This record gives sequence, C-alpha cells and structure tokens, in this order.
Amino acid sequence: MQRLLNKQVVLGISGGIAAYKSAELVRRLKDAGADVRVVMTRAAHEFITPLTLQALSGNPVHGDLLDPAAEAAMGHIELARWADLVLIAPATADLMARLATGRGDDLLTTLVLATDAPIALAPAMNQAMWRDPATQANLQTLLQRDIKVYGPAAGEQACGDIGPGRMLEPTEIAARCAECFERGLLTGRHVLINAGPTREAIDPVRYLSNHSSGKMGFALAEAAAEAGARVTLVAGPVNLPTPPRVDRVDVTSAAEMLAACEAALPADLFIASAAVADYRPASCAPGKLKKETDSDAGLTLTLIRNPDILATLAGHAQRPGFCVGFAAETDDVLGYASDKLTRKNLDLIVANDVSQPGIGFNADDNAVTLIDRSLAPQPLPRASKHKLARQLIAVIADRLTTSA
Repeated sequence: MQRLLNKQVVLGISGGIAAYKSAELVRRLKDAGADVRVVMTRAAHEFITPLTLQALSGNPVHGDLLDPAAEAAMGHIELARWADLVLIAPATADLMARLATGRGDDLLTTLVLATDAPIALAPAMNQAMWRDPATQANLQTLLQRDIKVYGPAAGEQACGDIGPGRMLEPTEIAARCAECFERGLLTGRHVLINAGPTREAIDPVRYLSNHSSGKMGFALAEAAAEAGARVTLVAGPVNLPTPPRVDRVDVTSAAEMLAACEAALPADLFIASAAVADYRPASCAPGKLKKETDSDAGLTLTLIRNPDILATLAGHAQRPGFCVGFAAETDDVLGYASDKLTRKNLDLIVANDVSQPGIGFNADDNAVTLIDRSLAPQPLPRASKHKLARQLIAVIADRLTTSA
C-alpha cells in the first residue's frame, strides 16, 4: 500500500447501491497516503451525498461537466491532467456501456476520454445484469483498451439475489490500486531537503544574503516525490512554485531554517542543498540605518557565526539515516568538499564549481562531482538541474539502501 503514497487518485462514483462503500474506499485510499478527488454522476447523488465525500477526501466533489469554478470552466481537462489513476467504484452496467461506446456526456465519462492516466473499474450490479451478454461484451471491449477491472465478487446482493456482481471491499480495491504503480526508489521514505538562500537582517530594510536561487533544491524535492518519498522542503526566500506533492515550509533566516529542519525530524534522508549564510549581524537595528552625510566614514558591522544546520543534523540525536551535503566552491573544489564531508560526518557530498559560467547559482544547468566516505569522486556531467536531480536521487537512493 506504500505505493499509493503521494499518488493522485480521481475516484468516480456512479449510481448504484454500492456507492455507500465509496465513503470507506476514500478513507482507505487516504490512509495509504493518496490524495483523492471525487467525481460523481448525477445518479450517484441519489445514493450518497457529496458533503460526506468532501469531508472524507478533504477536497471539493466534482459533478458538473463545465464547472464555472474550474480553470477556464474545463474541469474535466484539469482533473484528467491531475490524475495518476482514475478509479470508478462502483461502476454500474450503464456506466460500463457508456465507456465502451466512447460516450462523453457527463464529467466522469469525459474525464475518462481525456486522461492519459491508468483507468480502473470496480463493477457493481445485479448478478443477472453482470451475466448479460451485452455487459460481458462491454467488459471485453474495456479490457482490450487496457482498462483494469477489479471484481466483481460473488455473494448475496441488496436485491436478495446471490451471484457475481458485488463490489469488492474497499480494502481490496485500495490494494489493487497500489499495484498500478511501480515501487519507487524512495517509496515509504521521509526525505528532508533545505533549499535556497537565507537572509540575515541588518535593519528593517537591509540584509545579508547570497545568490542562491533554490532551483537545485526544488528540483531534488520534485525528483524525490516522483520516487515515492514523503518530502518536506524547507525553503529560504525564493521565487519558485512548490513542486507537486511536496510539503513546503518557508523560512527566512538560518536560525529559522535550523528550527524548521529539526521540527521535521525524524527523516530517512537529509539533503542540505541550501546556501546558508555563515554569519549574521550581532544585532538587528530597530530602525533603518542612516548614512552619515557629513563624513566619508564607513559602516562597521559586527558579525557572529550562524548555526551549522548540516553539522547539527548530522550530529543530532535523531540523525537522519543518510546525510547529503553540497559544497559550492570556486577553487580546490574536491579538496574542500572532501574536508567538509569528513568534518561534518556526512555520508555523501555533492561538489560543484560555481565559478564556471552557465552552472551553479541562478543557472538552469549544473555539473557536479559526488564524493562518499571512500573519497572516490564520481562526476556527473553538465545537465539541466531537473535531469541532474533525478540522477542524484537515483544514486542517493541506491546508497541509502546499501547503507541500511
């Protein structure tokens, strides 16, 4: 069931008595870590209320084909793109017939036509309707289109008949849904990542900072989520959208970043990609500092060291199982990186030469060298930060598994 972690499931509900089981199915999917959005046919409203499903899923329930509240009133396209899986439970004989003939006359059937996500049905109907040649022909058509069909089970039905047609129990349907997804490299792991710069206040309008854009850390967070991890991203002040399925915590200063990282523990993996300011002003002036207009005197600031977030977490009582640091250097890159790895008790360090044009701070590309405790360098050539992030996550996941 861990394969459902962070997965986005559209649950379609058609109009059958088994719709009462859909409420429990939402709970089971949510318990497994899935994000669930419900789409109901008009007939489904006669068996279960949207309010119940909204309360259980935590998301608005959809039913209108052209929803004025949706982006460009095209709710079916939004949901089709959002879904990792479209599950219809219960799927009535009527719904199966409409899908088999390619109908798109309501939100649910249009969504099925528009999505590239896997589609699964959990049929539920009277045993005679299930056995009818028309239903069986529709079933074969749907199977030939690679639509997955879960069930039905046999047993006593609401009408009093006994035979095949009962919808599978929610726990079994959720387990079948999990099988739709490959096990990710980091499935079931909690990954903590910090990213971006910190800002250390001089006065209410000025601060000390650096050129970090946060792009590498955000790309790593996205790649880790794609690999199945539960990701906490502690972000300094950056102008970047939150990657899908990532829990983001915004901070400003190094002290705030350390507190947020410690609050996120325990974690299986910590990737410290943030460019944390080494120093901060000893005190922040309560008002804007004024320039002396009648002299050429400079301004003297007293700086004190900031806490070392990476070293603190690597030596923490709740130390993450695997700690990865970054070393952004301008000279003797491998030497300084190797020293940092040893000095801070890290498992792996990612070294990059930020003096090289086109890579590093604010750039869309990067080129790095990995160094582990054997101090044997492993270069990863220049690539986009998104591509490089996936390569890094693959390497780190392999090292994490080996060290376990």
